[in-house]
Amino acid sequence: MTINQHYPVRHQFVSVENTDVFYREAGPADAPVILLLHGFPSASHMFRDLIPLLADRYRLIAPDLPGFGQTKAPSRTVFSYTFDNLANVLEKLTQKLALDSYALYIFDYGAPVGLRLAMRHPEKVTAIISQNGNAYLDGFSEDGWTPWQAYWVDESEENREACRETLAPEVIRDWQYGTGVNPAQLSPDGYELDIAYMSRPEAEDIQLDLILDYRSNVQRYPEFQAYFRTQQPPLLATWGKFDPAFIPAGAKAYQRDLPNAEIHLLETGHFALETHCGEIAALMRDFLTRVLD
Repeated sequence: MTINQHYPVRHQFVSVENTDVFYREAGPADAPVILLLHGFPSASHMFRDLIPLLADRYRLIAPDLPGFGQTKAPSRTVFSYTFDNLANVLEKLTQKLALDSYALYIFDYGAPVGLRLAMRHPEKVTAIISQNGNAYLDGFSEDGWTPWQAYWVDESEENREACRETLAPEVIRDWQYGTGVNPAQLSPDGYELDIAYMSRPEAEDIQLDLILDYRSNVQRYPEFQAYFRTQQPPLLATWGKFDPAFIPAGAKAYQRDLPNAEIHLLETGHFALETHCGEIAALMRDFLTRVLD
């Protein structure tokens, strides 16, 4: 697979109310759109290798959600960092960019944000690619969620501070990025940038607000699943099988509601694009060629 030099990646901002949303874009303006949604604690830079591999055939748009990356968002004193509000900003971004239809690439936090958008506008969603983007209780590991789950039940300061430990540089590097991955295959670029973003003023507290609100995603899983059953969007799961947070059962669970879902378990971890970008791009090309045509 070669990179098409005719479609370089563009880096742009668009104003969405009181937020300046940063996004990466490449590909022909009239091509089918793929909306790429990053996860925690990353940003659109996680798609830096994938976008050029697909830009000859698709228009790829990868925004940084509020509180992440280069997006300039309000302070948490005036903007409530919840998944509903992240979805609100994303919805307005799609309107600003006049995206009438798009395939969704959902990863980690991008899954509950993107699925909110899909439920609001099911007629616009042409397909879903879920890369460790969970929508089922089956997908939760047994030991990776304890501090967060305690905080969901009891919003004490003690429980909030316990979650702060999950934002530490060594956790990002060794647990989120490094679990189940050959270290020689893992470039430091991704996790070092995430660590740098996490060191910015207010970044940790924004993430702690979102950690608390993550319980709203679990509460909405039955709604997401009802959307799958009623709308039957074509779905491809490209899942890092050694993910310490979202286990392979979360990928396989899609077939309960989407019998035609295509499931691929890859020999890597949570940030599968860091090690298996070429394989995921090839799977996407095959899948999207069939379902969009």
